[in-house]
Amino acid sequence: MKAVFTAAALGDLAEIAAWLSTHYPSLGPAVEQRIRQVVSIIERWPESAPRSGNRPGVRVASIGKYPYRIFYRVAGDRIEILHIHHAARRPWDEQA
Repeated sequence: MKAVFTAAALGDLAEIAAWLSTHYPSLGPAVEQRIRQVVSIIERWPESAPRSGNRPGVRVASIGKYPYRIFYRVAGDRIEILHIHHAARRPWDEQA
């Protein structure tokens, strides 16, 4: 399956990149690489991540070493990346 990023997820990526470039410029490429790796895993095994607690049909993949989570859903023959969220913030799956 192919992953597509929603406008909201692309905005999240831009915010993450901007924040990292200001606060941890050398870390940005590693975080980007890890996000790409996790998206690749999601494309191969879309049902592998746990389901979101409060958002039906949405799954949540942790990117491991870095404190971000990828929220996505399987929609027909594609995967929609809905949101990329920092784990220290109020959980997105609790926001309506």
